[in-house]
Amino acid sequence: MLNLNQKRQDELAQIVRFIEDIREDHPTMGLRDMYFKILPDSMGRDKFEEFCKQSGFMIERKTQYCKTTDSSGVKRFPNLIKDLVISELNQVWQSDITYYEIDGVFYYLTFILDSYSRRIVGYSVSKRLLTDYTTLPALKMALKTRKGINLDNLIFHSDGGGQYYAKEFLEITSKYNILNSMCKNAYENGKAERINGIIKNNYLKYKNIDSFEKLVKEVARAVSMYNYEKPHIRLKRKSPIQFENNLLSLSRQETARMTKSFDAKTSNSLFFDGINAIKKHDKKAARNLNVFVANETES
Repeated sequence: MLNLNQKRQDELAQIVRFIEDIREDHPTMGLRDMYFKILPDSMGRDKFEEFCKQSGFMIERKTQYCKTTDSSGVKRFPNLIKDLVISELNQVWQSDITYYEIDGVFYYLTFILDSYSRRIVGYSVSKRLLTDYTTLPALKMALKTRKGINLDNLIFHSDGGGQYYAKEFLEITSKYNILNSMCKNAYENGKAERINGIIKNNYLKYKNIDSFEKLVKEVARAVSMYNYEKPHIRLKRKSPIQFENNLLSLSRQETARMTKSFDAKTSNSLFFDGINAIKKHDKKAARNLNVFVANETES
């Protein structure tokens, strides 16, 4: 019962945000119309309308809508990326959940991107807003994308949506020593917000998407096109994948130079030690030392 109640609370926190988004585009849309767009798992129509009334979403009330991040009972992680200089891969991942409407019904898109390379490392497309269908599969995909890489102290930054502090989600971030971070305002998660707009407005908008199955297919295509082909000014006109591959190539070159330099210094040091040894020891000792120098140089 506790787990079920927690999942319901997670969904409620995200529902508030979607209501805010809908009202921004449709200021006079009624509660019932919004219910049939969102179709939340945790409540029926009447309960949804009552929840909206209690949360201050009645049209006649001209008060400022409550924010998801300020809802009572919502967990809060500190904003770990404020004033942080992001200078490497897997230093910060940012994520957000958005919706896509087909024939009056909402479906949910979750994206996770590496803040440094702008690569979408994980995503999900779902019919339901629960953690099991949104942030959890997206996170698992991101971990698979970075498989074999040490992610200790990676910062996972998001908004205050319940799916980002759900028990199942935090169990995984804890397992990989990932640090959870949250923003209070949308602009503090700007890169994740921006990726929502790019995928929806630059790719999906131009496709005739009339079913959930086609949405899944087109999102996969859009993510691939974005990662492999879309140039970024901040990445010196490279795509995210090109940028990451370039970093990897530079890293390998630097490692090779350092190894070569180290080998040269080691060889010179042993060579001069060998000369000094010849002066102090007999020829047999000198020959043995020369063999050691040759072996060390080759390795």
